Amino acid sequence: MPERTTHSSVTFLHPFSLVGLDGVQPAGTYTIETIEETLDDLSFVAYRRVSTTIIAPAVGTVTRQRQVVTIDPQDLDAAQRRDAEMTCD
Repeated sequence: MPERTTHSSVTFLHPFSLVGLDGVQPAGTYTIETIEETLDDLSFVAYRRVSTTIIAPAVGTVTRQRQVVTIDPQDLDAAQRRDAEMTCD
């Protein structure tokens, strides 16, 4: 099945946490990668999300290593809402 990959970035103004990431992550801009595959047997092009990952700094390293962690897009949306609510206070 053909796939497409979408890269985007999200910026957190406050430390945040997500299921799958170790501990609280520092505020900053993070890359999000979404992989989708085409749905077969349709008369039009449609995609289904296969995975969503976030690229974060590796925990406990002094070098510029990173960790790529699969996340739930709904958890990401909730974390962004919490961050925005903290900004509004």
